[in-house]
Amino acid sequence: MADGPFTESREWIAGFDVIDADDLDAAIEIAAAHPMARFGLVEVRPVWPLGSTM
Repeated sequence: MADGPFTESREWIAGFDVIDADDLDAAIEIAAAHPMARFGLVEVRPVWPLGSTM
């Protein structure tokens, strides 16, 4: 019996940080200084600019 239509996964999100960077290289440099980066637990993803309209 399952509690819902969920997939089983060992991955989880403990939180996220939103940073403002000029480009992807700058974002990677900032993310590399995050404490979890040394464990390989940081992902860098682009997001829509805040307040933008489609």
